Amino acid sequence: MIGANTPEAAAPRRAARRVLLAKPRGYCAGVDRAVQAVEVALEMYGAPVYVRKQIVHNTHVVAGLERRGAVFVEETDEVPEGAVIVFSAHGVAPQVREDAKKRGLRTIDATCPLVTKVHNEARRFAAQGYDILLIGHEGHEEVDGTTGEAPDHIRLVDGPAASDRTEVRDPAKVAWLSQTTLSVDETQQTVAALRKRFPLLIDPPSDDICYATQNRQAAVKQIAAQSDVVLVVGSRNSSNSVRLVEVALDAGAGAAYLVEDAAAVQPGWLAKAGTVGLTSGASVPEDLVEGVLARLAGCGFTDVQPVEAVPERMQFALPHELRQRPARR
Repeated sequence: MIGANTPEAAAPRRAARRVLLAKPRGYCAGVDRAVQAVEVALEMYGAPVYVRKQIVHNTHVVAGLERRGAVFVEETDEVPEGAVIVFSAHGVAPQVREDAKKRGLRTIDATCPLVTKVHNEARRFAAQGYDILLIGHEGHEEVDGTTGEAPDHIRLVDGPAASDRTEVRDPAKVAWLSQTTLSVDETQQTVAALRKRFPLLIDPPSDDICYATQNRQAAVKQIAAQSDVVLVVGSRNSSNSVRLVEVALDAGAGAAYLVEDAAAVQPGWLAKAGTVGLTSGASVPEDLVEGVLARLAGCGFTDVQPVEAVPERMQFALPHELRQRPARR
């Protein structure tokens, strides 16, 4: 579990045992689209359908798709020639597409449209001769995919402290982009630090941090200051879930923990709590949240109060490769 502070150090804010249930939470439109893409591909083509990397960063989702016949691989060279492969929601570099083409793979691109937007921005800035400062976490699949669009132009900046070490060819031609799942506040701090070094820094045409990441962070901010403990349902490799823990702590939660599921909730965290805040990352199915609610109810937290920060109705169409469904082979 990822967390900080201790519930023992924070006095309960209310005597009643209640749950503040953040909304929106859980699946975003891009995740829902990606998971559906694998499910529909399995219906269309039958098992196995190969998926490069985790389709989304949630261990339960991946395990569920594996049971249905999805095979997760790290790279395209692990896939038999001519097979069906789905690219994950985090996007891929052009070289990955080329490798798949050389192997005769039938590709289904489940890249989130908001990630595709960042790829397009990277190509456009590079074509104009800009150095691109990509704010993100080294090794994250989304960062690798974006970097692959313009490797000679992109410099990775992993947080405000890294701005001091960032070098560019021409300070008059610098633009910034970001990974879509970052903390809004930390990204703004990083941009401010970069702008001190590069006053002519160009902004992207629109915000790169996706609507779902921003909405979930806004929701957790609303419940954090009233919560002795905030529980974030999500996997350790989910950037947006980890950021929710950090945002909850920064917004005043007595403690905050990242949990895979109900089994990871430790009773000791709740012993002195009057109010528990509950949310989930953008790649988390709602049944995992319901499981945590049931566990909290067993510990006396039966009063569940939804707290909605902003309505969310975004939907994305399936990848075009799946919109006309051929007969199953």
